[in-house]
Amino acid sequence: MKHLNKRLLWLLVIPVICLALVSFKGDNRNLQIAKQLEIFNAVFRELDLFYVDTVDVEKVIEEGVQAMVSGLDPYTIYYPEEEEEDLKMMLTGKYAGVGAIIRYHDKYDRVVVAEPYEGMPALNAGLRAGDVLLSIDGEDLKGVDVSTVSNKLRGEPNTTFSIRVQRPTTGDVIETKITRANIALPPVPYYTLFEDGTGYVILSSFTEKCAREVRMAVIDLKNQGAKHLILDLRGNGGGSMAEAVDIVNMFVPKGVEVVSTKGKIRQATSSFKTKREPLDTEIPLVVLVDGQSASSSEIVAGALQDLDRAVIMGRRTYGKGLVQVVRDLPYNSSLKVTTSKYYTPAGRCVQAIDYARRAEDGSVERIPDSLTNVYRTVGGREVRDGGGITPDVEIKNEKLPNLLYYLANNNVLFDFATDYAHCHPTIAPASEFAISDSTYLAFKEAVKASGFTYDRQSEKALKALKEVASFEGYMKDASAEFEALEKKLNHDLDRDFEYFKDDIKLLLADEIIKRYYYQRGSIIQALKEDTTVAQARKLLADPTAYAAIFAPAIR
Repeated sequence: MKHLNKRLLWLLVIPVICLALVSFKGDNRNLQIAKQLEIFNAVFRELDLFYVDTVDVEKVIEEGVQAMVSGLDPYTIYYPEEEEEDLKMMLTGKYAGVGAIIRYHDKYDRVVVAEPYEGMPALNAGLRAGDVLLSIDGEDLKGVDVSTVSNKLRGEPNTTFSIRVQRPTTGDVIETKITRANIALPPVPYYTLFEDGTGYVILSSFTEKCAREVRMAVIDLKNQGAKHLILDLRGNGGGSMAEAVDIVNMFVPKGVEVVSTKGKIRQATSSFKTKREPLDTEIPLVVLVDGQSASSSEIVAGALQDLDRAVIMGRRTYGKGLVQVVRDLPYNSSLKVTTSKYYTPAGRCVQAIDYARRAEDGSVERIPDSLTNVYRTVGGREVRDGGGITPDVEIKNEKLPNLLYYLANNNVLFDFATDYAHCHPTIAPASEFAISDSTYLAFKEAVKASGFTYDRQSEKALKALKEVASFEGYMKDASAEFEALEKKLNHDLDRDFEYFKDDIKLLLADEIIKRYYYQRGSIIQALKEDTTVAQARKLLADPTAYAAIFAPAIR
């Protein structure tokens, strides 16, 4: 009986001990937090008291906070009060300013207007692409960088400032006043119906009410007689998860799970289902993605792929499977913090990098394909987690020729377009405009006269090969071959302009069209030679090939 009582006593004591250990573990963490915070405060007090120079309190503390969050992941960000407008713009797509893209021009050592948005204050006030910014409210802008000028152009809505610009084509100095306004970047900058009955919608961001814009575009296209749809999410870095769910809801029935989240706290774990009746659950649909399609773009693509509702076409997506929420902090500051991971209907997380597992040097790497897991769509097709969304139809990345990269980032092309727009008050519609041979010749001469140069990769590679050959003792026997190859790789700008003529014409046409038809015109121009859109239209025109993609692979 005594042994039995002892046994019962231990059975009662053990849970108490375990509870105490758990409690101690929790208390230990709290003690560690208190300890580290006390150390942080002590270090700052010592610096403030003994450091040889006066410590900038705000700067030191903010840098400490920024260092603290930077060691977690790139999406957990602290926003001090002065950066709240940047956070607001990121979340809503809205900001108060003049509505124009600006760029630095080395010829003037000033910032110039690169592209005014249609219907926005800058364009309404008479500013045009190419105008050189001289001063804002009397403050000279010579040598001032793009970021600083941008901050001066932004401000509270309905506030007015004076600006002086110089028009480079005439030399005229123009002084005018601009009233800042709320700038809402259109989430659906363009949609159209192709002649084959394919509706095309481009979604640039998942900002507030973007799903409504997509819905209106799809309804309009269906009313025009659209038989198939292309939803273009290329370059779309994401945004609101709720908007992503609403977009998927247009094509799948009510009550279907689109995405779920799992986090450390209960509030971060949720399931998001479609809430409305869909627009169309049958219309053939292709979603275009690329390496810049992230976050909410991947939610839409992943859900429609898992539900076998759309063909995903393009290149593998970015791989951002982390969810952030914004937490308010004291003194009008905020913290955008990662609280959970999201999972597609099949149960996969597309996060490509595990930031919790860093190398000793702090670097991170993508999860290798060999460590990803297989999941199944509702129809039984294999899909994988980790590393983004792999398209059903992959399109190889077209590499931009080196010459075109340098032309696109060189002001000689920009200046030529400015001069062209000055000499041509109107041009053909964006869908019809093309660069004539005479215009191309004039552009080539302007490039040559400017002293334009660009990095020639083949010459670099040949030089490196010669160094290796010399180091390994092959140079003597191969000198004749190297000399012959060097002659063949001797770059000739005339030859390069002829070889890449078609590509350069498209690049030049885009810059000129933007002067007349703005963002919409640029999209129309890009669609003329968009091979991915062409392949999507070809697939949609072949019902058998389209349906075959949804057939599960033989296990």
